[in-house]
Amino acid sequence: MNPNDDIRYLSIGLPEDIAMLKAAGELDEAIRLIDLRLNDPRTTAPLAACMRVEKEIIKRLPENYPYTLETALARIRRDIPDFTEEEFHKLEDINRIGWIFVNHQRRYFRSFHSTLLKTDPEYARRAHVSDTGTSQGEDKPSEAVSTLDRSMNIMKERGSFGVHIRMRASIRIDDEGFKKGKLVRAYLPIPARCIQQGNIRLLSFSHEPKHICGEDAPIRTVYFEEKLDKNEEFFVEYEYDSIAPYHDTAKLTPDRIQPSSFNTAQQEPHIAFTPYIRELAAELGRGCANNLEKARAFYDFVTTRVMYSYMPDYFCLENIAQSCARNFKGDCGVQALLFITLCRAASIPARWQSGLYAAPQDVGHHDWTQFYIAPYGWLFADPSFGGSAYRAKNYPRWNHYFGNLDPYRMVANSEFQHSFEPPMKHWRYDPYDNQGGEIEYFDEPIPSRLITTGAKMLEIKEL
Repeated sequence: MNPNDDIRYLSIGLPEDIAMLKAAGELDEAIRLIDLRLNDPRTTAPLAACMRVEKEIIKRLPENYPYTLETALARIRRDIPDFTEEEFHKLEDINRIGWIFVNHQRRYFRSFHSTLLKTDPEYARRAHVSDTGTSQGEDKPSEAVSTLDRSMNIMKERGSFGVHIRMRASIRIDDEGFKKGKLVRAYLPIPARCIQQGNIRLLSFSHEPKHICGEDAPIRTVYFEEKLDKNEEFFVEYEYDSIAPYHDTAKLTPDRIQPSSFNTAQQEPHIAFTPYIRELAAELGRGCANNLEKARAFYDFVTTRVMYSYMPDYFCLENIAQSCARNFKGDCGVQALLFITLCRAASIPARWQSGLYAAPQDVGHHDWTQFYIAPYGWLFADPSFGGSAYRAKNYPRWNHYFGNLDPYRMVANSEFQHSFEPPMKHWRYDPYDNQGGEIEYFDEPIPSRLITTGAKMLEIKEL
């Protein structure tokens, strides 16, 4: 049995007593009651599946929220020595610093300080950080920003812009987690064939692959299975062409009748048409003449209202799209899911794309979206890149990322919450996406803190 199949039952929710224990931070007691209910013959199979997922979430929460108030203040003061406790609590009040209860004590999100420095120029200035951007999905460094503007201008001029990319992806068990003689199962993301990506070649491997997914796989990986007597890295080198097409969405005229028979369904727990999502989609779409205008209204909402924020492990999140619409914060994947969910709630086909942002000096994990408008087919939207441009008052680039991307991508995934091939035997680190890879022992999982992944640009040249 693949435990990751239980994910779809997460929206059922915990029994009320266990839910209250989880909210209060009595995590050990919540797990104890889950185990009791799992052994209760009255527990239904769907509820048992939900509780198995929740048990794993509860086990992972403390790692995502490690700081007490004292250690959180000490952490931010390493970057900003004059940061005050009063400032800290004001940021709590406006939900800029995430926290949960653990044993009735507030514990703070592990990356709260990184989010502040990344998204707030004043905090970055006080920390003497010259660029607030990183390679994790938005607010690119100054060099990358100029690269994005240049690619945008070339796409407008030529109608498309392409690059040839050669990369190396790797995954390794840290020495602390390595166990000699164990059978290891490793999965690495590799380029998939899609609208903007082709001429794919897998060049070399660290070990003989046991399985390579077809080029049209929804989550494309190379799979290794090796008994290791010494700790070794698994890697793959590959090359491909990435050609970004251009559409001026302001000049498009959609067909009067649009398709709604594909990529418009719910996908619980995170792409769910809750009453709030339905009302929000209807409110934002009011007065729009067609699906293209509705999609633009959804894009504008996400890019202008949602603040970029690092997030806990996606495994620990419940109903990602609605939470984003309610809390107005999220990273690239969270923003992408909200856009997809709003589109689907309005019967606009929309789907996931993810892998890497892969520019000459900047490689990192990234997620974005596609939406379908006849007669033009699949168009792109990158809410986090668009939101970054909007906050920088770069309105041409903000408009560009509705309908278009850039060529600096490695697409490995075209579906959200899809199984690996072959399936993993244990819980995945991320059961929804695959940007860096996953690794496990045949007979036990390996904690993510004991795994190191990498993606290195070897060559990039313009086509």
